[in-house]
Amino acid sequence: MVTSLKYPWTKKVTTRETGNITEKVAANYLVEQGLIIQEKNLYSRAGEIDIIMKDGNTIVFIEVKYRASALFGGAISAISEKKQQKIRKTAAFYLQQCGLNEYNTSCRFDVIALQGNINNLDITWLKNAF
Repeated sequence: MVTSLKYPWTKKVTTRETGNITEKVAANYLVEQGLIIQEKNLYSRAGEIDIIMKDGNTIVFIEVKYRASALFGGAISAISEKKQQKIRKTAAFYLQQCGLNEYNTSCRFDVIALQGNINNLDITWLKNAF
């Protein structure tokens, strides 16, 4: 039997709140690395891109993944081929909206994998992840 103890001084963080926190951590980390934020949480019919940034002349489409532990493969393994396709289609939509040609524009797809306790995260940045 599993028992959950609730303490009055702790607040349960929702999945959405955790997502917002981890995306802010990822964005701040990348800004510290010299990237410039262009847009956050871009939605299209095809899907969503968490963060769009510029790294020099390159547009970087970033997927942020968080897992509390490495069980079941951790954060990096959570990005399926189907998810990658959705991100690519959404990136093409973004480029079209900006009047850019996807074949003549320098782009890459990065992953920021966050793992551990929400107050003490390990950050892994995979450039050109897919």
